[in-house]
Amino acid sequence: MDRSSAGINGQYARSGNDYNQPDDQASSSRRGRYGYATVRQWDTPSRTAQVRHEFYHSSVTHSSQHLQYRSVNPAQDFNALIKQEIMDDLVSKSDRFGHRYDGRDHGRYASSIKKYTSAAKRPLNQAEQSLLLRLLQNFTATRSWNWRSLTTTLHSLTSAGVFTLHNPMDERVKLTQANLLSTLLDAIIFICNQKPQVRDIDAQGVANLLWAVAKLADNGQKRTQQLNEAVAALLFQVNTQQDLFNAQGIANLLWAMAKLVDKGQERTPGLNEAVTRLLPDVNAQKANFKPQEIANLLWAMAKLVDNGQEQTPVLKATVAVLLPFVNAQKDQFIPQHIANL
Repeated sequence: MDRSSAGINGQYARSGNDYNQPDDQASSSRRGRYGYATVRQWDTPSRTAQVRHEFYHSSVTHSSQHLQYRSVNPAQDFNALIKQEIMDDLVSKSDRFGHRYDGRDHGRYASSIKKYTSAAKRPLNQAEQSLLLRLLQNFTATRSWNWRSLTTTLHSLTSAGVFTLHNPMDERVKLTQANLLSTLLDAIIFICNQKPQVRDIDAQGVANLLWAVAKLADNGQKRTQQLNEAVAALLFQVNTQQDLFNAQGIANLLWAMAKLVDKGQERTPGLNEAVTRLLPDVNAQKANFKPQEIANLLWAMAKLVDNGQEQTPVLKATVAVLLPFVNAQKDQFIPQHIANL
C-alpha cells in the first residue's frame, strides 16, 4: 500500500530551465497507476571557488535544446532521446565552458526524459533504462552546476525511473547508474554546504530533492554514506527554510521523511527537528491541501508512528485537523488514495 503513495503533485511554473515539480500521479509507484513521481571522471573546481552565479551563453541551438520545445510522442520519441549526437552536444558544452558551465542543457535533457515517461504514463521499462544508461556514460554532473540544474536533473531522472534498481541488471549499466547518481549527490551536498551568499537554494528545490532521495530508496537504491550525507544536508535546509514551504511542499517533505524512515533511515536529530517544525504548518496550510496531499500526509503520520514517532499533542492535533477534510472531500479520492488513507 505504501508503495503507491508517492507524495508529490502539482508543477512548478515554467521557467527557462524547465524546473518542474512532479505531476499529480507521477509519484505513484512502479506498479499500478503511474503518476509522476549521469558520469565517470570529472574535474572539480576548488571548494573555495565561487562559481554559483557564473553563466555561459550559447549561440547555437543544438538537438538537446530542441527536445524541450516540442511535444513528446511516446510512440516514437524514445529513439529521439537516445541519439548519440545529443550526448556529444552536452559533453561538448561541458568541456567548452568548463567550470563556467551551469548544467542547464543537461537539466533540459533530463526533463525531456521525464516528459517522455509522463506522456507514456509509465516509468522507463528495463530495456529503455538500459539503452539510456549506456548513452549516459559521459553525462557528467559537476560542482559548477547551479542548484536549479541539479534539482531538475536528479528529480527528473528519478521520476522517470532511471535510478530504479532491477534484478538482474547488466553490471556496466549498474555501474553507470551508480556513477551518475554519485556525481549528482556530490554536487548537491557541495552546494548545501556552501556559505549562503554563494548558493541559490530555494524551498521548492529542497522539497523536490528530498522527495527524489526518498524515491531512490523506494526504488531499491542502498542507503550509502553519500546518500545519508545528502539526506542530512537537505534536512538542514528544511529546518532553515521551514517558513517558505507551501502546502504541496509540506506534504511532499513529510511523505519523504516517512518513506526514508520506513526504509531504514536513522531518526537523527535533524530529521526529528524537521518533522516537529513541519507538523504545525499542516494546521496553518490545512485549507490548501489537495486530496492526494491529504492522503499522503495521513499515510506519513501513520508510518512515522509505526517507526517510533512519539504521538505528541502536536501530532495528534495534526491528524485531527486532517480527518474532517477526508470527510469533506470523500468523493474526490481515487482508490489508491482510499487504500493509503
